Amino acid sequence: MNIGDAARRSGLPPKTIRYYEEIGLIQPARSQSGYRDFSEADAHKLTFLGRARALGFSIEDCRTLLGLYEDESRSSSDVKQLARDHLVQIEDKIAALQSMQATLSHLVDACAGDDRPDCPILRDLAEG
Repeated sequence: MNIGDAARRSGLPPKTIRYYEEIGLIQPARSQSGYRDFSEADAHKLTFLGRARALGFSIEDCRTLLGLYEDESRSSSDVKQLARDHLVQIEDKIAALQSMQATLSHLVDACAGDDRPDCPILRDLAEG
């Protein structure tokens, strides 16, 4: 299948597919005329990568996950540890966002929002 077909099957844009090929995540065959010729396995890998990226895994984590997926002698504990580490990162990001939300919410509530120049939001930003 060509890159357009692979894009439709995987839900990924052709530009992303070209990038994944460039960095070695996938290696589709090439026709005699030089066009990419994606197999069913390639389309499946692209779908796998799209799902992993949608869950926030980094490119390097995706590389590791794909390697584990293709390794039938893998240990599921390796996969679980990678996912657990990623989950901790997500939880840390959520905590940071919640802290930002609380701070900004407090500042918005403290600001009169009228015609006066006094603004606790700007004062807080300036104080760092």
